[in-house]
Amino acid sequence: MVNSILTVDLDALVRNYRALQELSSNETGAVVKADGYGLGLGRVARSLAKAGARQFFVATASEGAELRRELGDGPSISLFAGHMAGDSDMINDLSLTPMINSIEQLQRHLQALPKAPFGVQLDTGMNRLGMEPAEWSALRDIVLPQNPTLLMSHLACADAPDHAMNAQQLQSFREMTDDTGIPRSLSATGGILLGADYHFDVTRPGIGLYGGLPYADALPVAYLELPVIQVREVAERESVGYGNAYIAEQPRRVATLSAGYADGLIRAMSGKARTFYGQTECPVLGRVSMDSISVDITRLSDTPASLTLLGRQQSVDTLADAAGTIGYEILTSLGARYTRRYSGG
Repeated sequence: MVNSILTVDLDALVRNYRALQELSSNETGAVVKADGYGLGLGRVARSLAKAGARQFFVATASEGAELRRELGDGPSISLFAGHMAGDSDMINDLSLTPMINSIEQLQRHLQALPKAPFGVQLDTGMNRLGMEPAEWSALRDIVLPQNPTLLMSHLACADAPDHAMNAQQLQSFREMTDDTGIPRSLSATGGILLGADYHFDVTRPGIGLYGGLPYADALPVAYLELPVIQVREVAERESVGYGNAYIAEQPRRVATLSAGYADGLIRAMSGKARTFYGQTECPVLGRVSMDSISVDITRLSDTPASLTLLGRQQSVDTLADAAGTIGYEILTSLGARYTRRYSGG
């Protein structure tokens, strides 16, 4: 089989959820947007629901529709994008809960679905989504009698515990919500780790569920094995790959593996990433191309059938460092060509 194999450890996913749940002060939801962070929405969400998650968060109504098909009736599904034009029927028919971001969305929701539940997203300084303090002050007397299900905001710098922005946003969130009596949510994974002051009524971990930082104790969830297509002997001063980006200073044994930037192996990791055979490092040589990478297997006495890119030897964040990015991008870039296998759950 030429396809690379992406194995998703659902038991590790659940253990990460339960560990973050234990760290949280109250209810723990789950963020499963972007196809469950690239690992498969259905299998991920069903495993988390079986583990006790009852509140799920996605980005858009179309993601919410897919999630409702997977989970059936019962769990709450909230939409970070809010109530967008054209989404009213989907929101109503599938019992989705938009997180209202603006007066325009509020008007749309109350006019189209006056009895349907909704939450409100508040901007506490990130300047991305949600009502700013002045807008909220003008609208809160209209909103609160409608009994929103949740008031939420999002921390910009939670992965940096000592950053002053965390305390500033916490104060702003409290000033906007302390006297409302409505359930509140401020923290994703990083916020959970900041402590109980940030937890409020609902936490909503995302990346920590899937094995990524800032939750350093997370178990790996994604394992990626890349099959070897061909092995060749490269002589001193010969080049490997496009642009002669790698030139051998001494004879090398080089394997070509079946995965490239079309599969989410970001081109910026060219010449920097590592693969593994057991615990032996096999560095990537030259440029990542569309369908393949070349790696140095000179140190190996055997000719491997495959090499490991993600797993216990290397986390999504370590691989991300090689590409100058973050673990989120590595996970959500994992391509459709991988053969996906699920263990546990």
